[in-house]
Amino acid sequence: MGILAKVEDRPTPKEVYNYRVYLSAALASFAAVMIGYDSAFIGGTIALTSFRTEFGLDKLSSSDVAFLSANIVSTYQAGCFFGAIGGYPVSTLMGRKLGIFLASAIFLVGAVIQCVAKGSIGFGPIYAGRVIAGLGIGMASNIVPAYVTEIAPPAIRGRLVGFYEMGWQIGGLVGFWINYGVSTTMEISHTQWLIPFIVQIIPGAIMLIGSFWLRESPRWLLNRDRSEEAIRNLCWIRKLGPGERYVQEELAMMEAQKESQRQSIGLDFWAPFRCIWRNSHIRNRLLLGASLFAWQNGTGINAINYYSPTVFKSIGLTGTNTGLFSTGIFGVIKTTVTVIWILYLIDVVGRRRLLLIGSFGGALCMYAVGAYIAIANPSANPSATVPPGGIAAMFFFYMWTVFYTPTWNGGPWVINAEIFDQGLRGLTQAVCASSNWFFNFIIARFTPQMFNSMGFGVYMFFASLMILSIPYVYFLVPETKSVPLEDMDYLFGKGMKPWNAHEKVMRRVRERTEEREMNERQRTPDEMNKMKGDVRELERKGTSSPADSV
Repeated sequence: MGILAKVEDRPTPKEVYNYRVYLSAALASFAAVMIGYDSAFIGGTIALTSFRTEFGLDKLSSSDVAFLSANIVSTYQAGCFFGAIGGYPVSTLMGRKLGIFLASAIFLVGAVIQCVAKGSIGFGPIYAGRVIAGLGIGMASNIVPAYVTEIAPPAIRGRLVGFYEMGWQIGGLVGFWINYGVSTTMEISHTQWLIPFIVQIIPGAIMLIGSFWLRESPRWLLNRDRSEEAIRNLCWIRKLGPGERYVQEELAMMEAQKESQRQSIGLDFWAPFRCIWRNSHIRNRLLLGASLFAWQNGTGINAINYYSPTVFKSIGLTGTNTGLFSTGIFGVIKTTVTVIWILYLIDVVGRRRLLLIGSFGGALCMYAVGAYIAIANPSANPSATVPPGGIAAMFFFYMWTVFYTPTWNGGPWVINAEIFDQGLRGLTQAVCASSNWFFNFIIARFTPQMFNSMGFGVYMFFASLMILSIPYVYFLVPETKSVPLEDMDYLFGKGMKPWNAHEKVMRRVRERTEEREMNERQRTPDEMNKMKGDVRELERKGTSSPADSV
């Protein structure tokens, strides 16, 4: 199977895989570039000599520096938590497109506020700006995965949602390297540390401008009884006319799901709350989705993202530039592996198997790093050069990156964007995104203190959590690759076992497709004429032209 192979749920015209759907996903995923950059640059920036000198960190004890660093980093996660929750009413009542616009606008306000900070007025603008930027980021982390999922054809849904993860890694890559760049090419000054703060405005501006080009989600429009607009947008995104069989099938499935939702959930704002409260199966699925972010943060990734210079110092690397360079290499590896994940792994190997592989391989690597620090104690035995054991520890750290990135980095986001009905997705995405930011906040707030008090035990702690995640995933998380969104309830249905549920669902999908093809061949001339009349009526209403427009 080729690297760009697609596993289709039904015969799909090649026009469906067009530039519009890819570009829509890419523009929306600039939200993740914002997230990745903000997660990566801050730890390196507050480690710059220029920043530490201007704000007086060089005169504080290590415990006081750890406390202030944790506050600067974690205020962002606090904003993200509340932004993710606020994303639900915005995306549900105003739509995905407007929600993406508002998220980027709020983020830009916060980014600009951070840029007015200076030592003479203290950390106030940084704290306030990061909270406001976090509100926009949290809202985007709720809305964007849901939007991309709703516009994506099933065969490339994982790949397109993976754009979100790719954006995260690109932002992180720039964030990791920019501090190394300003540290090695600029004099120590106010401007040196300010540039990384200014750069975060760029992805926010691109997303804001790009939101004007995006089309509203057809599924959201259909649920708001805006059927004609839904058909126009679906035809434009798929680059097909309304009479095409693929479009008719997709509309029929969306209409069937809407009717099912009307009967089982309801279409009003509070309906998802009532459904989750009353339906234990949905509630359990939501707990499962939210818990994946606890396990994701349990890998230690955000301890590394936010405090990478501290991490490399614990292994024995000395000097600000050396730590920033090693952090940059970490970003390069993450980005490279993410490309492979998007192009091949996510839609071919699948989600569940990748999580299991990542947990096992990542745990072994983390144990190896912790063992080296426990034995060599590099902080107590500093050296001008990294000894062979330290080089081996660096190798295992980068191998951990290879195991983690294509598995736990994007897997929870993809799974949570897929496993809930259209009527529940806005609320469940808000809960799951806020879960991510809650656990993110916990890690960001206490990592400096953990390194100060636990030493090598930090690595053993995260490695052990990765081992514990293996049985959790095996017994509770089913495979979701290529499963149509309309069949997720069956995937999680009563009597289905996570380790073989995917095979059963895809057999049902194939049988349904074969039955539909048989019925198509058996249509009478009168039925065919009626269908053509319906198509002409759609064309009369102006729904065919978007397929041919830019």
